[in-house]
Amino acid sequence: MRKTLAVAIVGLIAGCAFTAFAQQPAAAPRPVPTNAWAPKPAKTPGYVPPQRPWVKLAELRARHKGQANWHEVLVDDGRLTAEYFFAASGTKVGQRLHPDTREWFAVVEGEVRVEIEGQEPITATRGSLVNIPRQTIYSVETIGTAPSLRFVVNVARAKTLFPQEVTPPAPAAGTAWVPVTINRTPGRYDEFNQPHLNIHEAAAKNEKYAGGRFVRDDKSEMLVLYGHEKNMPPLDPLDKGHFHAESAEFWLVFTGKIRYAFEAQQPFVASEGDVVYVPANTWHATRYTGADPSCRLSITEYVGNALLLEPRKPQ
Repeated sequence: MRKTLAVAIVGLIAGCAFTAFAQQPAAAPRPVPTNAWAPKPAKTPGYVPPQRPWVKLAELRARHKGQANWHEVLVDDGRLTAEYFFAASGTKVGQRLHPDTREWFAVVEGEVRVEIEGQEPITATRGSLVNIPRQTIYSVETIGTAPSLRFVVNVARAKTLFPQEVTPPAPAAGTAWVPVTINRTPGRYDEFNQPHLNIHEAAAKNEKYAGGRFVRDDKSEMLVLYGHEKNMPPLDPLDKGHFHAESAEFWLVFTGKIRYAFEAQQPFVASEGDVVYVPANTWHATRYTGADPSCRLSITEYVGNALLLEPRKPQ
């Protein structure tokens, strides 16, 4: 009897262990290096305004010197838009929402109070990222004594709605405000989309902080890439990096300095606040540079877009 019971218990334990093992999620497949042919334009792709390879924040400041509030579009390539908003203390962006797109922004300077539906109010400062899902009401106010500078990204031609208790701004030419009802569901946050992150606070808490995804949906993706040149291999001036067959890529240098090497252009080093853009099908190599930590925000039109690399040389 005891032997039978013991066998039964062992069998039960083994069965439970097998069931638990079977319920474990399958590991993600590992990338398979595959040599392939990729169509590459014979002529290096050009730039269509307002896109430029490198926009220096210092040049923007000089262009808008003396203006209490200003904004300038830096990217509008038919898929994504990115623009700088400079606002004096006390400036408010009233309640609004985007019906079908996500908006996110990076705080380059100053301090802003952000109210996002369903969330506790956020105080975002230099180094902060704020993520606002679609169909979610939000507002932004520059607080403190200094002006704020925000780098704002959304999908090209994204629409903005205003609650009817809010007075909207003057309509764009050829349009008029009309009353509507929208059956909306405020967007949810998940493992890749959090309301707020400050890279300087994250790095202070973890000396190995390297960034990660902050925005990911069906329309765009943004990666925080944080690190030190001292932890990288020596610079190889012949390294072309990679290119993307379908997607352009652009970056905000969020802190420190980043070295860029683009096809058919001389390498350059961009500083905090600078914006850098590369079209699809263009070789580009990036790396942290300098003694201080560096961070760039990598923004692409496709989620998990493929990196096309030079074939590996035989060993």
